[in-house]
Amino acid sequence: MIEEGIEVDCVLRPMNCEINLLSRSDGSAMFMQGETTIIAGVNGPMEAKTQKMLYDRLSIEVTYTPLKGPAKVDDRLIEAYIRETCESAIMIALYPGTTVSINLQEMQERGGLLACAINASCLALMNAGLPMKFVIAAVSCMIEKETEKTIVDPDNIQLQNAKSAFTFAFDSIKKDVVCCHTVGRFSQSEFLASMDKCRQVSQYVFDYYRDVTKKYAHAI
Repeated sequence: MIEEGIEVDCVLRPMNCEINLLSRSDGSAMFMQGETTIIAGVNGPMEAKTQKMLYDRLSIEVTYTPLKGPAKVDDRLIEAYIRETCESAIMIALYPGTTVSINLQEMQERGGLLACAINASCLALMNAGLPMKFVIAAVSCMIEKETEKTIVDPDNIQLQNAKSAFTFAFDSIKKDVVCCHTVGRFSQSEFLASMDKCRQVSQYVFDYYRDVTKKYAHAI
């Protein structure tokens, strides 16, 4: 299902999602934001390997596969951000000694890759039925070099003119920041203004999750 861009002093690229795409995963989602596309699959909770077992909580393994070539340092960074973000959302104390595996496959990258990967992971976790304290919505934005204008959810063409770029992930209860990734130079006021604008826009991502859940309630 598709949600068109909504203007709140900004424009979100259209979002599109397909749930239960992978037959061999406990939960899966293909999430598209604009032309950026990620497929996420979730398996678990299942018995953890001895060397990775945490006796007081669930452990989370994240594997990110780029579209071309072997995984690079930036891809390992994406894995770390998603692992820590999902750990904050899942009720990890309910499943001690077990593990959840999140596998992400990049299909197309046209800007906002980290935000798209986080949102795809959240939808896949919801589809898998894992108990969560809250759901997470990620939004990216940038500050343009010449105009100093803040652009929400920029594509890869707009990002070429970015002075700085941000990705924020928020929880669905208090809209607190659970993940933040920044690139470039910016002032404290620019950072706070960008965070506030992304926080406002995140509500439309949460609303989209709600619409997806209603449509695929039989699968989730």
